[in-house]
Amino acid sequence: QVQLVESGGGSVQAGGSLRLSCAASGSISSFNVMGWYRQAPGNQRELVATHSSGASANYADSVKGRFTISRDNAKNTVYLQMNSLKPEDTADYYCKIWTAGMAYWGKGTLVTVSS
Repeated sequence: QVQLVESGGGSVQAGGSLRLSCAASGSISSFNVMGWYRQAPGNQRELVATHSSGASANYADSVKGRFTISRDNAKNTVYLQMNSLKPEDTADYYCKIWTAGMAYWGKGTLVTVSS
């Protein structure tokens, strides 16, 4: 079993920045992928960014150049630095980890961007 704990959400004005963190604990294989998804009201959950333990990162087109995903493998923690935030970035942000053939989700953290 794996547990994920997210932190760092909040409210910010457009153009501002926030940093999300997600710490994983439990039975985690040495190779894993951690990532962030988001879900706005009335919308489907969508991929934001992923980062493998082998240092490969991928981003949704909508956040490229504004968001940066990074991780600390020793701490099994993934971060999402969000800059130049827009009102359309408002959503619940969820952390996800793929490890040993299984996927686990965090409970989410709310990001609200006001215009």
